[in-house]
Amino acid sequence: MIRVLVADRHPVVRTGLRAILVRRCHIATLGEAETGPEVLHLIAKQPWDVIVLDASLPDRNGLEIVKEIKRTRPKLPILVISDHPENELAVRALRAGAAGYISKKATPAELVNAVLRLAQGQRYMSPAAAEELITALGSGYPSDQAPHERLSNREFQVLCLLGSGKSVCRIAEELERSVKTISTYRARILTKMEMRSTAQLVHYALQRRLTEPA
Repeated sequence: MIRVLVADRHPVVRTGLRAILVRRCHIATLGEAETGPEVLHLIAKQPWDVIVLDASLPDRNGLEIVKEIKRTRPKLPILVISDHPENELAVRALRAGAAGYISKKATPAELVNAVLRLAQGQRYMSPAAAEELITALGSGYPSDQAPHERLSNREFQVLCLLGSGKSVCRIAEELERSVKTISTYRARILTKMEMRSTAQLVHYALQRRLTEPA
């Protein structure tokens, strides 16, 4: 029997994940969380065997939550799930400390397999994500890496939101940060990516399909 905490910003997704896990796994406890603080509160309150964590929580970047969890519970396995293309977030998730990564487009069988493997102390990566990880580790993040790979996890999230057509004010509201803070992130992104305008960032994000899932 395993104890699983599911954290996702969408109630419907949480309900779906819960239904799959309850039906196909031997669940002792199954908890739910919607925000970063809820995740951290539940982790501090009781023990868990696996955390299934959305990469894009409404108030915090999921990869930041991964790092925070690993500081206090270094052995707790975390499975990051996302709508982003696997080759964009898989490497970031593993480097942040996650034990596994799958797409929200994965089959129920793959989700169950991933959760069970993490509960047994193993890791899980989909074939596409594993191939990307091997490529990234083998290259050692070369100097000719793609411009968006120079960004921090938060900067990458802001880039994706800009690519979705959201304004600085809207992004500040969604991430619960000040407009000044988001403007600072945008300025850093422009500098790191060697671009001059938000329009260039949006065009780049659209070309690379770096948009925040709805």
